[in-house]
Amino acid sequence: MKLIIAIDDTDNLESRGTGHLARELAASLERENLIFLENVVRHQLLVHPQIPYTSHNSSASIVANSKSEMSQIIDFCTEFLLKESAEGSDVGLCVAEFEKISENIISWGKKAKTEVLTKEKAHQLADSENIFLTGLTGKKIGVIGSLAAVGLRKEGNDGRILWLRNLRETTGIFSAAEICKNLSVEKIQTIDYQDVDEKSLILLTEWTRPVMRDEKVTLIVQNSDNNEKYQYIVASKEFIKSISE
Repeated sequence: MKLIIAIDDTDNLESRGTGHLARELAASLERENLIFLENVVRHQLLVHPQIPYTSHNSSASIVANSKSEMSQIIDFCTEFLLKESAEGSDVGLCVAEFEKISENIISWGKKAKTEVLTKEKAHQLADSENIFLTGLTGKKIGVIGSLAAVGLRKEGNDGRILWLRNLRETTGIFSAAEICKNLSVEKIQTIDYQDVDEKSLILLTEWTRPVMRDEKVTLIVQNSDNNEKYQYIVASKEFIKSISE
């Protein structure tokens, strides 16, 4: 069973942030043999004076294949978040079967990027769609973003990858085919949306962050300016942030 596990509002100004905690939670779930992890994605939500946030108002989604009952996964996530989330944070947790996430949830995710939403509406929607959603600490407003992250991840056109197997450990020059095979990248495109030939050589840097595009994990690259050793280099940090925030 394929799941999306999403969290939001887990940090304060001194902590390492929701993205870091999502990666730690995902790794812990896999170590306990509860899931087989596919990826972790960061989603940028609306920044607005009426919305409390720490620095960027981002949430995170974890896509995984379940190796146990959903109730066990929910219990583990709850215990982990109550223990590891930053003091003063407003933690929300959402867990849903991938195939059962409806257009209504996707619409909520899109609205969270442009509108001020309420935790009451989040719970009403989750209840009507039979999706697990809970606020764990503080004012419990993290349910808004965690539900949004589930919708945005299911829609498959939002956010940048925080974790793929072998991603952060891999730097150097590789063919496009090797990158797709070794890093579970599904598509490689240039910054102007052109597909890259599988034989093309690409330089992976220490800040390689694929994005979600057309429901695929997509690595964005740019021309290497006539470098003799490789044809492309991963798109700059600034460019990736500009298309994923």
